[in-house]
Amino acid sequence: MIDGYAQNGRPNDALILFRQMLKAKMKPNEATLLAVLSACGQVGALESGRWIHSHMQYNGILVDARMGSALVDMYCKCGSLEDARMVFDGIKDKDSVAFNAMIVGYAIHGFSQEALELFNNMCGIGLNPTEITFIGILSACAHAGLVSEGWSVFNAMKDQYGIKPKVEHYGCMVHVHFIGTSIWERKLWNYSSNEALQILELMFFFRIYMLQLAIGMGVARVRAMMKQSGVQKEPGCSSIEVNNKVHEFLAGDLKHPKCKEIYVMLKEISGWLKGHGYLPQTEVVLHDIGETEKEKSLEVHSEKLAIAFGLISTQPGTTIKIVKNLRVCPDCHAVTKLISKITGRKIVVRDRNRFHHFVDGSCSCDDYW
Repeated sequence: MIDGYAQNGRPNDALILFRQMLKAKMKPNEATLLAVLSACGQVGALESGRWIHSHMQYNGILVDARMGSALVDMYCKCGSLEDARMVFDGIKDKDSVAFNAMIVGYAIHGFSQEALELFNNMCGIGLNPTEITFIGILSACAHAGLVSEGWSVFNAMKDQYGIKPKVEHYGCMVHVHFIGTSIWERKLWNYSSNEALQILELMFFFRIYMLQLAIGMGVARVRAMMKQSGVQKEPGCSSIEVNNKVHEFLAGDLKHPKCKEIYVMLKEISGWLKGHGYLPQTEVVLHDIGETEKEKSLEVHSEKLAIAFGLISTQPGTTIKIVKNLRVCPDCHAVTKLISKITGRKIVVRDRNRFHHFVDGSCSCDDYW
């Protein structure tokens, strides 16, 4: 049941059931631990993950390559690269899965050089990289804008390791070339017509979408296209762990027990922001509503609710860690930078693409995500 929850988008329920299991004096086996570590990673429950790791050590549970890889993956997704690297270094017989977990972890945190160095170490000891390895490395190149390195890795994947690129790899290359589109035409000549077509299709739809938004005519059309295709927008959800309990928020959420205090803090935050010259980026709101309504909509985005809850629920100076299921919007990104500067807090946000470490008004992504 725990594994079922973890694999079907209900990680919080998996953690709750795991706690009930322990209260019932039942001993978790390897399958249970792998599932609950996955659940911790999904919601960024670092405190719970550390407790489970300690539980394993206390009970003498062997951390082999498989369990070690699960711990590395969990720590990376929960925002602690230090813990992840410590576990990784302690794995005796590292396999490609263990290397992949650490490489992908470095990539999503924006530590591109560390990811590339680990990739070279992996190849140096005779381990063959896999499709996932190259997704991690290409993502690392994309996050850092390493265009030439990205092409070098992409070519090696095909020519040296015989791995046929999939849509995920092409997607990474599109991301890589978002800041280097001038060399697209020249590079495409080196690929088969089918490969070039796949890349061009990705670029075509991406550029059409961005163009329509840029000229202010795309909202209605994009929404109409989505409806015609049966595509529904996934609701934004942000979670934060406080005292070993994961709290989840949707945009405009009013269900939390501390809802009143959260909205009081949001109002206080709004005053801080105005005092620092903040202007709401209402252009990111795609609904056909007035400017005032758009501003109100932005104020209650899920990550802002989670940050407000973090501010009222943790000690000053404590790092606030948020996990969001979607890409963070430009307005929330700008607001979080300001909040980190005003409060002196480090705020770590994991969105669908990567980790963002906000410190003193700056973000580790350098505003490129």
